[in-house]
Amino acid sequence: MRSLQRWSASLFGAIAVVSVLLAASTVWLFLTNPVNVVNAINEGDVSPLVRDLAQVLVNALRGLLRYL
Repeated sequence: MRSLQRWSASLFGAIAVVSVLLAASTVWLFLTNPVNVVNAINEGDVSPLVRDLAQVLVNALRGLLRYL
């Protein structure tokens, strides 16, 4: 029973971290590149938005890895 509690707490923590990263990246995109975001929403094509979101996450990861 104890291992199930630890596993579920770890899973919840991982989901929370991923959710916070996606939310922060989305806000960053809205602030830094609003034209692409609005165009992606108007056209209904989310691939540019997803590509930009992935680029923001990769750049953030590169920045973090430089400090390590």
